[in-house]
Amino acid sequence: MKKQIPNAITLCNLLCGCIATIYALQGELPFAAGFVVLGIFFDFFDGMLARVLHVESGIGLQLDSLADMITSGLVPGIFMVQLLFMSGISPTPINLWSEVHFYLDTDTFIPLLGLLIVLASAYRLAKFNMDVRQTSSFIGLPTPANALLIISLPLILIYQPSEIAFQLILNPWILIALTVLSCYLLNAEIPLFSLKFKTKSFKSNSIRYVFLLLSVVLLVSFWFVAIPMVIFLYVVLSVLFKGKK
Repeated sequence: MKKQIPNAITLCNLLCGCIATIYALQGELPFAAGFVVLGIFFDFFDGMLARVLHVESGIGLQLDSLADMITSGLVPGIFMVQLLFMSGISPTPINLWSEVHFYLDTDTFIPLLGLLIVLASAYRLAKFNMDVRQTSSFIGLPTPANALLIISLPLILIYQPSEIAFQLILNPWILIALTVLSCYLLNAEIPLFSLKFKTKSFKSNSIRYVFLLLSVVLLVSFWFVAIPMVIFLYVVLSVLFKGKK
């Protein structure tokens, strides 16, 4: 029974992803974002709990990736589709749930490029399960980090609106460029550190402590605008420290 506890937490992540998908399709992006964040919270603790209980298993690894595929792969892709529609590049069916026929409309082809994030996430997760190099660090941007980057964009528009935010975030070419960059970072051969603390030693975890401290400062100072900054900081620190474990 004990070995099923982490799997139950992983299934909570999957459930959050399913609910977020429905909200995202309906154009309720803040609610969808909330469930994505909750799902990522479960995703962070399921592996930790498995290690603490000494019940790590192959099925847990596979189940974790399946849950991430929905919460941190499918949902951000839908977010990008919605953002591209909102950019005015084509008519905007805010409620994709009730606009199933939009797939047959050639005018909506460009927004569907946002689904490339889903494909890149699937490929990244499949590689992760087979890559023995990613046991204590990452190669390429983790899907939860990428999801947070994408879902932060509409939150900035809604809760921290500004002229420059609308000009940048609702620029279709910037959104397409971000989609391509997202797909690249997910699968790039870039070593990135993980947030797993094996000890409390500052020396062996200096990059993690520095990252967490700077992230808190940014989030307190800039709120949702800080999320892209934190992801950028994560990549930069990883490159500077060369993916230090």
